[in-house]
Amino acid sequence: MGHCTPPATAQPQAGAADPHAGHAMPAMEQAVPAPPVAPPPAAAFSGPRHAADTVYGEAASALAREQFRDEHGNILTYKVLVDQLEVRMRNGRDGYSWDAQGWYGGDINKLWIKSEGEGSFGESPEQAEIQALYSRAINPWFNLQGGVRYDFQPNPERTHLVLGIQGLAPYWFEIDGALFLSNKGDLTARFEAEYDQRITQKLILQPSIEFDLAAQDVSELGIGAGLSTAEVGLRLRYEFVPEFAPYIGVEYVRAFGDTADFARAAGEKVGEWSLVAGVRVWF
Repeated sequence: MGHCTPPATAQPQAGAADPHAGHAMPAMEQAVPAPPVAPPPAAAFSGPRHAADTVYGEAASALAREQFRDEHGNILTYKVLVDQLEVRMRNGRDGYSWDAQGWYGGDINKLWIKSEGEGSFGESPEQAEIQALYSRAINPWFNLQGGVRYDFQPNPERTHLVLGIQGLAPYWFEIDGALFLSNKGDLTARFEAEYDQRITQKLILQPSIEFDLAAQDVSELGIGAGLSTAEVGLRLRYEFVPEFAPYIGVEYVRAFGDTADFARAAGEKVGEWSLVAGVRVWF
């Protein structure tokens, strides 16, 4: 009483025609045709290189782009890397060596300083040099370098013109190659390569190789023409922080050809193994 009774739901009558009968239902999924592939229209290349030139003018836009590069890409920075500062333990003749470099400049142009040397404890260094180079990036991976190198040791001292290339090769090999022309007219070359194999985030195994070559005999320095010496090393370092990593390793040095003959005549070994321990630091 007092409540409205809802109407009964209509039920289809037997034999009633289906209103959708005879109509094909659309497929749930249909193949989408591939977009047409064609080169850009010629009109895409008909305008100015920079669209802003059409609004602000070429002179104003060029000035704005130069200011942007100067403020965001012309930042001068520096880095000093002591790649190897180590003790070399050899049979009866322990020694030391260093290999360091640093640069100052921007993304394209840098002043690059390199130094390396070695010697035995209690004696003057057997070899010591320093290089001052102008370095220019030729692509994102490599730098073309030129400058001077001065050898403090061995005697007699030498000054060299330097032309080289340094960078990161495919598969993350760090390479450094250079030609040297001395003030005596001697032409020599050096090639170095190393690779960082990460065992863990902090433990790194670094194989390295170095070749020295000469175009002629330099008898006063004990250098023979052709392949003169080669060094192969394997160092395992632990990075407590990226800027500080002590290491241990082994290195083998071998003289070849006339250089080996000069070494034998001086009573020196032609090939020698060393156990090394040192530290790699940078800032």
